[in-house]
Amino acid sequence: MAYRNQKINPDRFHPSQIKFYIITGLMALFMLLPIVFIIVHAFKPISELLEYPPKFYVINPTLDNFKNLFNQTTQSSIPFSRYLFNSISVTLVGVAATMFITSLTAFALSKLRFKGKKLLFKVNEVAMMFVGSALVIPRYLVISSLGITNTFFAHIIPLLAMPVGLFLVKQFIDQIPDELIEAARLDGATDFQVFWRVIMPLIKPALSTVAILSFQGFWNNMETSSIFVSDEGHRTLAFFLSTLTTNASVSGQGMAAAASLIIFLPNLVFFIIVQSKVMDTMAHSGIK
Repeated sequence: MAYRNQKINPDRFHPSQIKFYIITGLMALFMLLPIVFIIVHAFKPISELLEYPPKFYVINPTLDNFKNLFNQTTQSSIPFSRYLFNSISVTLVGVAATMFITSLTAFALSKLRFKGKKLLFKVNEVAMMFVGSALVIPRYLVISSLGITNTFFAHIIPLLAMPVGLFLVKQFIDQIPDELIEAARLDGATDFQVFWRVIMPLIKPALSTVAILSFQGFWNNMETSSIFVSDEGHRTLAFFLSTLTTNASVSGQGMAAAASLIIFLPNLVFFIIVQSKVMDTMAHSGIK
């Protein structure tokens, strides 16, 4: 039996692993193709962008697409740096607030006792079935009634609720032994101290997943800028670049490719930084 386990899961390289390296390597290359395409597409000259049949690779790479894009942004009444500052500020505050609210709510639904807890969790599960477009009108009514249109809060508040993230974190917290929490309470810890000092350090993998999902939601968001904000100085980079690419002519497709890469790269970098924790969350969220 020991020999069999060593052959199936050896401590070091074994020839039997070659087939797995080949399969996973091919799958990795296939999944990298869209990323490579976005990067290559941004460096294509206009002649290659409009070439038919289109080619996956670039023959004569150029930076003209980025130069034209930044030249276009300098002609705007609002500087490019303002849009970038808005996006960074909204994303940082939004991600931090989402992680805190999601984790605190998940802790209450998982470990605290109060009436209506199961009903609230069922409501969250139902909310997971709704797409963002179905919530545009209710969100607008809430933002308008709060009087926070044309403010940074209009970008943040509509995206704070994350039903999927709450579900994952709650399932993760369910795996934490109640005895650990009881021991902290015997030492005199309050519910918030239990949450902050005991629960938070143990759910970092789940919070990493929430961070990735919320980062993508805030950084790529164009809905709030187009619906809740009319002041150009409060709009985000994603919205501004989308207006450039939407109104671009055929010759402006190079700018569209460069803008897509600029929006995509922060998502890729952030995912690479925290992706090691994602699989831990998926594994723990399904264990009972």
